[in-house]
Amino acid sequence: MLADDHTFLVEAFRKLLEPQYEIVGTASDGRALLESAPQLNPDVIVADIGMPLMNGLEAGLRLKELMPTMKLIFLTMNEDPDLAVEAMRCGASGYLLKSSAVEEMLCAIQLALKGKTYVTPQIRRGMQKSFIKNPGAKGQAKVLTPRQREVVQLLARGNP
Repeated sequence: MLADDHTFLVEAFRKLLEPQYEIVGTASDGRALLESAPQLNPDVIVADIGMPLMNGLEAGLRLKELMPTMKLIFLTMNEDPDLAVEAMRCGASGYLLKSSAVEEMLCAIQLALKGKTYVTPQIRRGMQKSFIKNPGAKGQAKVLTPRQREVVQLLARGNP
């Protein structure tokens, strides 16, 4: 399943992935993703973080509670390693940048289906520093305040 608020990107991803994978559905915002994914029951969801109505992190966190075996790969423009760490804490199996090569997306999906994780090399080192800096933060995503969620949404959209 694909989730991104940019129709052009969703269609491009569909064309890239369909030779190898069945795309069971698409969503253009976080709420639509949260509503449709349980019925479609995808093995993997490739989702943008910065979507309208509900960001991808929040939607992904809720979906992981409903569908614990589903694999979640985030695809975003945001290079903030702290956001990538938060995505992994939300249960992501992968974190890619929209500037990543197509091969990275295919690799991330293959690894996710095998129960492994993939993080694009451009931000992997920054994530390691973030984990070292804040090692006891596991599970924080479940206790974010509404304001913290709003800030995460703004970060995901690239706002400073």
